[in-house]
Amino acid sequence: MYFRPCSKPEIKMNRHNQQNTLTPKARFYRIAITVTAVFIVCFYMPREEQSAYQFSIGKPWHYNQLIATYDFPIYKSTEVVRKEQDSIMQYYKPYFSFNSETGKEQIRSFKTNIAEKRPAAIPANYVAYVVNKLEYIYSQGIMDITDFERMHESKVEAINIFSQNTAREQTTDKVFSHKTAYEYLTDLGDDSLHYDLRILRKCNLNEYIATNLTYDVTKSEEARKDLLSTLTYSSGMVMSGQKIIDHGDIVDRRTYEILTSLEKEYAQRHKSKMQSNTALLGQLLYVVIIVLCMALYFNMFRRDYLTDTRHILFIRSMPVIYPLITSFLIKHNLFNVYIIPFAMAPIFIRVFMDSRTAFVIHVATVLISAISLKYPFEFVATQLIAGMVAIYSLRELSQRSQLFRSAFYIILASTAFYLSIELIHEKDFARLEYRRYIYLIINGIFLLFAYPLLFLFEKVFGFTSNVTLVELSNTNNKLLRKLSEVAPGTFQHSMQVANLATAVANKIGAGVLLVRTGALYHDIGKLNNPAYFTENQKNFNPHSRIPFEESASIVINHVKDGLKLAEKYNLPQVIKDFISTHHGKGKTKYFLISYKNQNPDRPVNEALFTYPGPNPSTLEQAILIMADSVEAASRSLSEYTEESISALVDKIIDGQVADGYFKTCPITFRDISVAKEVFKEKLKTIYHTRISYPELKKKQK
Repeated sequence: MYFRPCSKPEIKMNRHNQQNTLTPKARFYRIAITVTAVFIVCFYMPREEQSAYQFSIGKPWHYNQLIATYDFPIYKSTEVVRKEQDSIMQYYKPYFSFNSETGKEQIRSFKTNIAEKRPAAIPANYVAYVVNKLEYIYSQGIMDITDFERMHESKVEAINIFSQNTAREQTTDKVFSHKTAYEYLTDLGDDSLHYDLRILRKCNLNEYIATNLTYDVTKSEEARKDLLSTLTYSSGMVMSGQKIIDHGDIVDRRTYEILTSLEKEYAQRHKSKMQSNTALLGQLLYVVIIVLCMALYFNMFRRDYLTDTRHILFIRSMPVIYPLITSFLIKHNLFNVYIIPFAMAPIFIRVFMDSRTAFVIHVATVLISAISLKYPFEFVATQLIAGMVAIYSLRELSQRSQLFRSAFYIILASTAFYLSIELIHEKDFARLEYRRYIYLIINGIFLLFAYPLLFLFEKVFGFTSNVTLVELSNTNNKLLRKLSEVAPGTFQHSMQVANLATAVANKIGAGVLLVRTGALYHDIGKLNNPAYFTENQKNFNPHSRIPFEESASIVINHVKDGLKLAEKYNLPQVIKDFISTHHGKGKTKYFLISYKNQNPDRPVNEALFTYPGPNPSTLEQAILIMADSVEAASRSLSEYTEESISALVDKIIDGQVADGYFKTCPITFRDISVAKEVFKEKLKTIYHTRISYPELKKKQK
């Protein structure tokens, strides 16, 4: 607790600037996680030669006159090369080895099997008919079904069939597969008048169809290479001293090919293992500097996050996940990087942490991702604008409609900003990159997936979002409904405490939704023994029949019982903390004092009358312990006047300060003073004295 008065900005700083000491184990985890994250990012980053120039077709050249300093070929584009390859591959004829013995063996087998049957089964003219067809099929060739389908899918028009060092060309439409061979054997056509298909089927013709063409990988690959060797990959030469482009000239398609060829040639001339290692060293240094800047921020402003391994993992995950996705898309040339929803990262950080941290992490994530890009400036500027809009428009996520609104603002801001950059360099609207705006719109649509992903992050890192708090604070929730039915007095007390705590949180800048939800659940342990708590009693007090020690034990156990119920109903840890701290390490003073009065000469074991604690450790927990005590004590007042309410609030909260309840809390004297004033005003409103209505006097006759 801070014991000096301070202004509002100082309060904010103090809350986040506590001198949280890191244990050696926590320090080790922190360093290990950071080092691992840096190496993962750097390992997967592309290290190809980056161009010193940025250019696009139809855009002006923004640099000085460019003159070639050495001869280099003008390479054809990948698209052109692919088309030429497809064109030349029409003449590709793969090689198949022909086995002449296969057909002879199958025909002999057919004749033998037919001869063994009764003479009347298959007439002789049928045998000759089938043998004639089998001879034709095997002379043309039968392929394996896999090779047959591959030839047709590749649109190969002809193949080379070789046998005993001789080769002949055969069109693929005359080659058979097992299926087409059987269809040919059973297709009678014009012979249907002379032959019966039913008799042919008795021959089991499919048993005599076997592959006699085998794909020759070696010869086919040599033929393919020989064919492709005739293809040229350049469409001209640029000579040393030749002017490539001048400042202000428009980059046409031919100039674009020359510029990209210059990049390729430069990369080939300077490609070496040493340079790859140098690029890795540069990337490593770049990432380390950004990570160190992040570390400086957390050490200066948010040391509280560094004491929790969950927060460290979450903080480090964003500058790892997004650069990896960016590197993957660039390496495999899958999609434009503008389609990646970078603004989702600050949304997650803002929901679970705070705005400043969200912006710092977003800047680091975008800068690390930008190192893989060819044109980083526009990317960094656009993503930073999108991130700032995301943080501002989604300060408190509690409804799905907020995410739709935020996505719309992000799309609007990012497209408008990118348009402004293009208009600076390009005066003609016809030359704008319209596809980039489509990517930005898709990017905004992807942001809508942040809502379901929040649930995943909550489960993985153990955080609690405002969305979850809204769901939990619904009084129709199963546990709260049970509390209202079984212990209605406790439920009403919890509602009053929630209202008091919410009013204070609003005034001093604490988590309103968090403290309200914590207040609703702080006394759920009273469900086990509701009759032992005054707010649920009517005309009978069960404590009157049991010893004070037992009474204290029952009352104290409502904290443990509450934690068990919280575990059973899967309440998040942040709500469990409210249950365990709402009495701190205080004492059941009523039973303790009663015991001392009854036993003045007997030593007292005060541990029997003391709550297990711990004392509050957050601002919200401190608000709740004050609100809970004030609301409970206010019910015992004999009269509700401004003086009695004010004296009660001062007595309760000053006593808590004196007992050391707030020593581990980021709360100031100013916060406590504000809380007192709010409690007094609220209690006056709740317990205001009603005026008595006058009776109408009867007129005297």
